Amino acid sequence: MLLQQVAAVSRALAEEPGRNAKVGLLAGLLRGLDPADLSAAVLLLSGEARRIRVGAGPAALRGLPPPAGEPVLGTAATVAELYALAALQGPGSQAERRRRLAALFARATAEEQALLAGVLGGDLRQGALDAVMGDAVARAAGVPVAEVRRALMFRGSARRWPPPR
Repeated sequence: MLLQQVAAVSRALAEEPGRNAKVGLLAGLLRGLDPADLSAAVLLLSGEARRIRVGAGPAALRGLPPPAGEPVLGTAATVAELYALAALQGPGSQAERRRRLAALFARATAEEQALLAGVLGGDLRQGALDAVMGDAVARAAGVPVAEVRRALMFRGSARRWPPPR
């Protein structure tokens, strides 16, 4: 799945005040996704990707390259790149992190850049927290909400990445 689809839903979530409508938007996106894209979309839309210690503060998010004209980034591949950035360490890792972050943003459309900046900067305000995300996962999977909520009590969060195997 293209990251553009996740970014479009993120924008729609931010504009939608109703909880049930948010659940519907999320469920519509999540329904039928493969496990890698599903986990990545939940991670990004819930804002939990900010817990991935990429090492990109507000200064790193200024002066980024202009957006790409066409969407090419995959959702799971983007999250994998964020984890790869977080894993960089040692001599030269800061420069490599900046280079790879700039390359990622150069491949992102304006809407995707806004999503990534919001996620990395911890400023993703759209209302897709655990309860809303859990209800959306239940609706997308066609299972009772109570079962998903019970599973989340044991798991701790709907936003865990990578998915357990």
